[in-house]
Amino acid sequence: DTHSNNRGPYLAPEAAYTKRIGTWSFGVGAFAQGGLGTEYGSGSFLSRDFGGNATGLDNSSRLLVLNIPLAASFQVTDKLTIGGSIDAMWQGLNLNLLLGVDQVGSLIGAGRVSGNLALPGGLTGAHFSLTKDQFLGSGVDAWGYGGKLGMTYRANQDTILGASYTVKSQMNDMEGGATLTAVVGAIQVPLSGKIKIQDFQMPAHIDLGISHRLTQQWTVAADVSRVFWKDVMKDIKVAFVADAGGDLNILLPQDYKDQTILSLGTSYAMNDSLTLRAGFRFATQALRSSTLFAVIPATPRKHLSAGLTYALSKQAKLDFAYSHAFKETMDNTSLPNTSEPIEVAHAQNNATINFRYSF
Repeated sequence: DTHSNNRGPYLAPEAAYTKRIGTWSFGVGAFAQGGLGTEYGSGSFLSRDFGGNATGLDNSSRLLVLNIPLAASFQVTDKLTIGGSIDAMWQGLNLNLLLGVDQVGSLIGAGRVSGNLALPGGLTGAHFSLTKDQFLGSGVDAWGYGGKLGMTYRANQDTILGASYTVKSQMNDMEGGATLTAVVGAIQVPLSGKIKIQDFQMPAHIDLGISHRLTQQWTVAADVSRVFWKDVMKDIKVAFVADAGGDLNILLPQDYKDQTILSLGTSYAMNDSLTLRAGFRFATQALRSSTLFAVIPATPRKHLSAGLTYALSKQAKLDFAYSHAFKETMDNTSLPNTSEPIEVAHAQNNATINFRYSF
């Protein structure tokens, strides 16, 4: 909140339109699917090279993923509805990252570095900078597509079962301009060029759920999800081509595990105008501590949420939702993703407000 206007808090616009025609429903929208961000500035220990020298180079990140579905559903019977969507997707990344020469050496020793870019002798650090200080604009970005299939089944008047499958995204490589700065003690040699983050995908996942109306006012719900991170987040693949010639390719290890998520929720209609909601969400850890990056915090596993809907009229409704991710702490003592032992503690607050109008 003190370093630039595109980090902390992170803002993402959302909008949607739906139309029901007989037993068909159609919709189009734009939604924030996910993201992350850090801002460590340029004065922390993360900005010191392998020799312990302060470089003044920034360490930060921001990832935004937006989903634009074109959806349709069909009411097969009074009990069964099926649906699906084809989703246009956009993702953008800002990243500033300093790697010490020991980290670079560890990556080379593991066969994770290739290319013919000649870096100066006596290297003590290498810094990647790909960022735009804009609301949604990012240093590298890409478009792609995804999709979803789903169904709901009304078992009885009070109980609804649901299932959906979201396919793995098919995103183009994120591309943009970047600067690779070679650090040699007190000397810094910036090299401008083009960079790609290759094959950075959102995972497939399957979701199963049930909701049950206990009374006219009170409803409870539960979902179980399995997210297939292992298939999409083995490595972060970075490909840099310098304007003056030469290329450098790096595989940054991530080695995520598949994740299981349990979500529990309830809603209570206080009256015709006000409905209150609350929920809890617990997930297994997808990230391994041995591959933790300080600039890529993906650690929270427990969320508590609260929300409400207030009907301004029969046509107009105002929705508000808040969730808190409880602090999760992980450490990493191993190369190549950290040069010295680190401990990352991460808590997070999310809020969404929207306005609905039916006509």
